[in-house]
Amino acid sequence: MECTEAKPEIIPVPTRILTDKDDIVDVIERYTKNTIGENDVITVAESVVAITQGRIVRPEDLKISRVAQFCCRFIPDYGSLASPHGMQSLMDVEGKWRVAGALFLGFFAKLFGQSGAFYKWGGEQTALIDDVTGTMPPFDKHIVYGPAEPDKVVMKLKERLRCFGAVIADVNDLKRSRIVGCTAGTDGEKVANLLIDNPFGNASQKTPICIIKNFKQYQG
Repeated sequence: MECTEAKPEIIPVPTRILTDKDDIVDVIERYTKNTIGENDVITVAESVVAITQGRIVRPEDLKISRVAQFCCRFIPDYGSLASPHGMQSLMDVEGKWRVAGALFLGFFAKLFGQSGAFYKWGGEQTALIDDVTGTMPPFDKHIVYGPAEPDKVVMKLKERLRCFGAVIADVNDLKRSRIVGCTAGTDGEKVANLLIDNPFGNASQKTPICIIKNFKQYQG
């Protein structure tokens, strides 16, 4: 049944700066325990989950290959893989030749009207890596990978908070909203649409967590 109710309220939750010393489930419970209810969905920015897992690297610690220097030239300037160190960070986890091959094949796929092939064939991290300045300080000087085992993280969040659902989302100011991890029974597409205006704070706001109030009724 399609729900026609008004969109539910989205409440950004301010936090201190989170680091790899934090447990993301413990932190979210601490900051939301007096606000979240059984009909609500907890959402968290994927870069913050990754930071708490230690999935970060400094650009100066990367050894840039010629292949990475060449391949990054074919990525639009606004992309996280448009810099040599962004591309190298991807090649380090997904494999140099896999990434280069996916880029090459993706170029030809575009000629036949198929977009997004590079991100499909280049490996899971192709669409998840945030280059420097892509997240909140002080980690804006780091490259941040996508989170590990996102579905397990959201399951733990739902169980701990006793809420309707939990979601890890990759959202930016370019109206891109993508679900990285989502609990069973939660409509990820509806959550993504609600987050399209990026309520997460990626800079001084320090609001990497948002509660979607009464999402259960909205989902229908």
